[in-house]
Amino acid sequence: MKNIGVISYNIYGNFTNYGSALQSWAMHQAMKEVPGYNPILVDYCPDILKDKDPLNPFKNMWDKDEESRKMCELSLPAIRENYYKFDQFYTNRFARTNKKYTSQNFDEVVRDEALAGFLCGSDTIFCIDEFGFDDGYYANFDCMKNNSISYAASFGDAVFEGNDLLTLKERLQNFKALGLREQKMIPQVSEYTDNLVNKVIDPTLLHDSKKYDEIASKDRLVEEKYILYYSRRYSSQMEEYVEKIAKEKHYKVVEISLRATNYQKGHKMFYEAGVEEFLSLVKHAEFVVTNSYHGMIFAIQYRRPFVIFTREQCNNKIDEVLQLLQLTNRQMIIGDKLCELNEIDYDMVHSIIEAERLKSISILRQELELL
Repeated sequence: MKNIGVISYNIYGNFTNYGSALQSWAMHQAMKEVPGYNPILVDYCPDILKDKDPLNPFKNMWDKDEESRKMCELSLPAIRENYYKFDQFYTNRFARTNKKYTSQNFDEVVRDEALAGFLCGSDTIFCIDEFGFDDGYYANFDCMKNNSISYAASFGDAVFEGNDLLTLKERLQNFKALGLREQKMIPQVSEYTDNLVNKVIDPTLLHDSKKYDEIASKDRLVEEKYILYYSRRYSSQMEEYVEKIAKEKHYKVVEISLRATNYQKGHKMFYEAGVEEFLSLVKHAEFVVTNSYHGMIFAIQYRRPFVIFTREQCNNKIDEVLQLLQLTNRQMIIGDKLCELNEIDYDMVHSIIEAERLKSISILRQELELL
């Protein structure tokens, strides 16, 4: 049995992230289904995230305006409850390293955990606009070089030129094989390495909804019919759309966001939801409105009607999934007229996912055999 260290964006950040947690969990479940491999979540904190404090996130918020900071302050009790639930998720749902690793001690992890190699992924670990060329994400620590693979790593909307392009070429040599989440960078990456380069689907699509039911909260958390409004960043146009649909359909609004005062509009605020509760809230929603990539993914997994609004650093990854699944009409572009929505043919959508799932699992197996 080979122990494989999994490096990804998950435990550390300014705010918790359902997608980061669930893609890590899904990756582990997929690896455990490949005979001979034992995934271990590496408790790794990149240097760029070392000053982030999810219990007091004000200093490093994206939004600097006074209104957003006020909303964050009002949401602090929910933020802290949510953080402790995430901590329990990472503690109880994974085989995890016994200690935290940083750039100062990373090379100790191979000895400490008897690792045979590393898998880097998923999520936007290759996005230099977010993380730079992080040594853990780009397998650039000595113990990782030519001893690593990537699965569903994403470049986000990053553009490489000049010195960044030279650094990218150098870092790609650290990998024995590269599985990328979006097609856009496949030709460029293939040009820079002789090793295996493939497009694969996000780990959260490697399983069907029954797998997520294993960890989802069993109880229905909201009795009324409701819209799930999951906002990773505030958009007045998205909020107006939610309220319009809720009024037309007579639905309750269940909201996961930092707009704490929206309870005054009758919204049920649910930022404190843990990962398991999030899955339940998606599963039982009448409709999902989000600007989150993984909010969209789990609406699709649970066959929920949904729309997704655009958001910075998310456009490429959202576009490619919608195009793959023939769901481009579900995307709302900020500033454009909101489109009329047709019913989703989820039998067709899931037949596409199943075909892509089989291909991606095969690629994952091929990659693991190189370690």
